[in-house]
Amino acid sequence: MLLLVSLLAPGTAAAQVSAGEPEPLRASAAEAGAPPVIDGRLDDDAWQAAPVIGAFTQHEPLEGRPSTERTEVRILYDRDAVYIGAWLFDGEPAGIVRGETRRDASVDDTDAFIILLDTYLDRQNAFVFGTTPAAIEYDGQVTREGTGGGSQSVRAQGGAAVGFNLNWDGSWQVATSQDERGWYAEFRIPFSTLRYGRGGAQRWGLNLARHIRRRNEQAYWARVGREFDLWRVSAAGTLDGLMAPTRHPVTVTPFALNALARDYAAAVPWTAGCQSGRIACRYTGVDLRGEFALGVDAKIGLTPSMTLDLTYNTDFAQVEVDEQQVNLTRFNLFFPEKRPFFLENAGLFSVGSSAQGGGQSVEMFFSRRIGIGPDGVPVPIVGGGRLTGRAGGLNIGVLDIQTDGVNTIPANNYAVGRLVRELPNRSRVGAMVINRSATAVDGDYNRTYVADGRWGVGEALNVDAFAAVTETPGLSSREHALSVTGAYATRNWRWNTNFTEVGDNFNPEVGFLERSGYRFFSGNLMRHIRPAGVPWLRELRPHASYRGWFDFDGFNETRNIHLDSHVEFANGAFFSPAFNFTREGLKQPFDIATDITVALGTYDNLEAAWRFNTNEGAPFSFNGGIDWGGFLSGRRRGGFGTLTYRTGARLATSLRATYSDVELREGDFEIVLLALRAAYSFTPRIYLQSLIQYSEQAQTWSGNVRFGWLGTAGTGLFVVYNDVREAAAVAGPLTPVGRALIIKFTRQFQLAQ
Repeated sequence: MLLLVSLLAPGTAAAQVSAGEPEPLRASAAEAGAPPVIDGRLDDDAWQAAPVIGAFTQHEPLEGRPSTERTEVRILYDRDAVYIGAWLFDGEPAGIVRGETRRDASVDDTDAFIILLDTYLDRQNAFVFGTTPAAIEYDGQVTREGTGGGSQSVRAQGGAAVGFNLNWDGSWQVATSQDERGWYAEFRIPFSTLRYGRGGAQRWGLNLARHIRRRNEQAYWARVGREFDLWRVSAAGTLDGLMAPTRHPVTVTPFALNALARDYAAAVPWTAGCQSGRIACRYTGVDLRGEFALGVDAKIGLTPSMTLDLTYNTDFAQVEVDEQQVNLTRFNLFFPEKRPFFLENAGLFSVGSSAQGGGQSVEMFFSRRIGIGPDGVPVPIVGGGRLTGRAGGLNIGVLDIQTDGVNTIPANNYAVGRLVRELPNRSRVGAMVINRSATAVDGDYNRTYVADGRWGVGEALNVDAFAAVTETPGLSSREHALSVTGAYATRNWRWNTNFTEVGDNFNPEVGFLERSGYRFFSGNLMRHIRPAGVPWLRELRPHASYRGWFDFDGFNETRNIHLDSHVEFANGAFFSPAFNFTREGLKQPFDIATDITVALGTYDNLEAAWRFNTNEGAPFSFNGGIDWGGFLSGRRRGGFGTLTYRTGARLATSLRATYSDVELREGDFEIVLLALRAAYSFTPRIYLQSLIQYSEQAQTWSGNVRFGWLGTAGTGLFVVYNDVREAAAVAGPLTPVGRALIIKFTRQFQLAQ
């Protein structure tokens, strides 16, 4: 504990480049005499004053070789913003893949240009800005080098416990153009959108990436080993020459919302809204009260590196509904966070452990516990605040939210405090305290105390660990959890191992726990093979893994031994045949389906699996998998697949289907899950999106249609329609359950810069 306190104590950050390491690449910015016009043409005289940044090298497929196409980048600044211009020359302009036009659309399957800015130069965290030839706004936040990197792309991620938060939406501009020489991108990023140290002369971390989709090529300015990705912030170069202002920006974002809904179960039509102006049931029309709501969010820059966010009468009506999942286990499912207020700076508050391929296992702070009841019923959020930033060498996070009572759920206050100190060589140490307390019920509280850290050993090894205890009235002993993970990655080999222990009474009520009372062991070993002289074949990745859960008496509750051989082609398509040797140990029966209860016992089985993916850059693409073999007391046959179709830059549709045919000694059943998505972008800021789902387990069809006309930083006009209907079969008769129509308008005002 003394070591933790000393490491967290304010002080001067240690040098981030160790002795003997090569100096990073350097780039310089130039002051703009007059700001360029952001039109994507890059023909302003101001650009000629900036030094050229070039010489991109391939990250994929031929690491270290010059990029097949020339790229030039220039950086300017003035008292208000940073300007970045990219000349993306291309000898085959007809082959440029434009992609979708909606904000934060995938950049994996299009041509793209991406900027990484490490504004604190801590070599672990960064802002990301990017675009495609379709001029989308793509932005996010990298935390802890994207949990160590290691993927082969910059695929978007969101929600808790991930290292890249795509759901952060900053206020900035981008424009693009295209001609016979290639395409061009022009960015304006206000200083008020960024967080950095003191004003004045700056030195930031910088990396730049270009995707050339028809060749499945990724090229970086600062070289990163192919065992990592762009989020390897410690491999970035540096940017000098910037002069940043010392400012205290203040933005206020009010909203107005009205809704009309009907609960068919109650057979009563009503106008929507919620008591005291809060919407309690914006998704399904259940328990809807009132008819109008007003609220406001505010963002106050206390210093260039410290921000206070305030929210009152918080609402998330514009957020997409959850995609339904199939659960054939006796454990909890993990649904990602989608609400913008909780997603900003989510990585700072994230401490947990995944099941090494088996999904999220433990998460100390899971923001979906705030404002969402146990059965998914929305709970009104009265308001709250969040303080995040850096001071005295510490990353600081404080969150306080007050919810109202609804039905049998009492009003609660949620408070979180987080400190992290960055250390050299990708290392850090941190602590967190989480508290939930009922505001009108004495003795109803829950607390979690956490200490965590990461230690980088050399360039290839990371060791992550945490220890936590909870405090709950009426519980004592075994209220602990601890975890240690080691991850090693080189060009040819990758391995990781994990040990996690969770006590029987560990109870993080504001966290996520897949199961309790276990010890978990895992190990994974993968070989990367690049065959020479086979241009159509990119990589072979044979690997093996083990995952096992045991109770404190040594009983093996779950085991999975996985043998796989992943084959990736030059265009990004792949297939992956595998075998799984599984064990499920049941100490008590559990209900797996209606009127079907699996008997206690130990079940050992062998399962074959097949995963495949076609070229995602093509207009039509398909990914899916097939599973067949033993399952519990019988067998299972099934599969899943997603068919995606894109036409031009405006329309994208996908149909995902999941099917399982299960035959057990105790009975047989089938599971069908369908999800149809469609998105049409009129412009990068005007879109229409829909998600239609069918679940045989829930016996429901549901529809979620959202129209958005975006302004600044994700604000604008939103029209949302939700419809839920009972259906005993896919093509069976439909019985209305609930409908809701919501109109929300929100606008951002800059009160101070």
